[in-house]
Amino acid sequence: MKTNKSYTKRLKVTKNGKIIARKPGQNHFNARQTGQQRLARKRTQSLSLSKRITRRFLPKTGA
Repeated sequence: MKTNKSYTKRLKVTKNGKIIARKPGQNHFNARQTGQQRLARKRTQSLSLSKRITRRFLPKTGA
């Protein structure tokens, strides 16, 4: 099965196999957000994907 490239470009697999992603919604219209909201969205978030979804979208990553 092929890797879903559009999905994998948004993710990074760490050395220990954790999946890290950027939080969505930060490209524009940020002026109305508070400073805390903007800072919170800059941080990455760790995703916990089920085995089924990992096999479907990231088959050769080892995650």
